Amino acid sequence: MKKITTISSILISLIGFSSVTHADDLADIKAKGTLVVAVKADYKPYGYRNDQGEIVGLEIDLAQNVAERLGVSLELVPAQSSNRMQFLIDGKVDLLIATMSDKPERRELVYIADQAYYSSGSNIIAKKSSQYTSWGDLNGQKVCGIKGAFYNQETETTFGATIVPFGSSEESLAALKQGKCNAFVYDDSFIAGKLNDPQWSQDYEMPLPTINDNPWGLAVRLGEDNFHAFMNSTIIDWHKSGFILELESKYGLKNTPFALGMNGLYQ
Repeated sequence: MKKITTISSILISLIGFSSVTHADDLADIKAKGTLVVAVKADYKPYGYRNDQGEIVGLEIDLAQNVAERLGVSLELVPAQSSNRMQFLIDGKVDLLIATMSDKPERRELVYIADQAYYSSGSNIIAKKSSQYTSWGDLNGQKVCGIKGAFYNQETETTFGATIVPFGSSEESLAALKQGKCNAFVYDDSFIAGKLNDPQWSQDYEMPLPTINDNPWGLAVRLGEDNFHAFMNSTIIDWHKSGFILELESKYGLKNTPFALGMNGLYQ
């Protein structure tokens, strides 16, 4: 009898310890009054620094909308493809909205929302004089890429390119201009935004058909069911209200088939 009592006491202690140590991020955010979000700061127009050095962009507006819904202030943490998930896992941020493609292996590490908020595919930016017309033209070519980007491997293994990895898009673009690589493989959404700049559109282009169209997933920490459910309903409202379409127009983007389709789906 004494043994049973001892075991029961241990189980009760463990249950109590678990309930104390398992935090509810949504409640914690409201309690501290600040939402901390990992965003891109080098991915115009989704997340970039303006002339005053402030991080602005389409995804920053989404993050601000989340903060307003929660009634808290917003803190932005600039992140790269190589560290954005780790920031979330380590508790450096509460939420990740950073141009992340939704991949099964990523769902094992972070809690990606069920509904995608955006979508993009992969393409290249290269000099017009390169005259690339197909992905096969990259065979034997040096191609700049971002560390951690999923399409690097396919660009090498399927199309025969040699990836020259960099930590950010700005480093990759600088390397492209310096001739360290013949093209830069990245999201077509970023490239389209970059080609809105006459300094790039004059000599550079996005010449290939876009492939690997992938939904973008925002994420919270694994196990955060309340926060996850809140973000799912928020994303659906973004689509239903046309908020994503409005932000595309605000930042000089043509309304994408994905955003138009989602808006129509939820009407």
